[in-house]
Amino acid sequence: MNQAAQAYWNEYWKGQEKPLSVSAWQFGDDPNYLAQLVIKGIKTATCSGYIFYELENEPLPTAEDYSIILNSDNKPVAIIKTVEVTLTPMNKVTEEFAFAEGEGDRTYRYWWETHEKFFRHELNGIGREFSEDMLLVCERFKVVDVNKGD
Repeated sequence: MNQAAQAYWNEYWKGQEKPLSVSAWQFGDDPNYLAQLVIKGIKTATCSGYIFYELENEPLPTAEDYSIILNSDNKPVAIIKTVEVTLTPMNKVTEEFAFAEGEGDRTYRYWWETHEKFFRHELNGIGREFSEDMLLVCERFKVVDVNKGD
């Protein structure tokens, strides 16, 4: 976690016991756009490939996790709390979940095409192939705070 994110986290929890599980990160290919969707309450879900957690030996997210969302300049814009995590094959993701991701025209078709392109690119980069039934880590979250600083 960078210094700006740590300072934001500490200030938010000042005088309270801080949760132990927090990370700071950017969303996907367009961090500023996606962070704004989160702040506006349009984006309430996200997903990632299970394989990436597996390959990096990273623990899966839980409903105890907090995240500091960063913009493209690595500045903190919001704190979110994960409220649900499910493992779902990509071809079993529901339209409702795709809508909750809040991107583009918020249709299943847009969600599928965008995610397929993203996962194909990422998987090709590590010598793996895309599969329509690849396992996804699907997260739902709520906004806890929006950074008014900066």
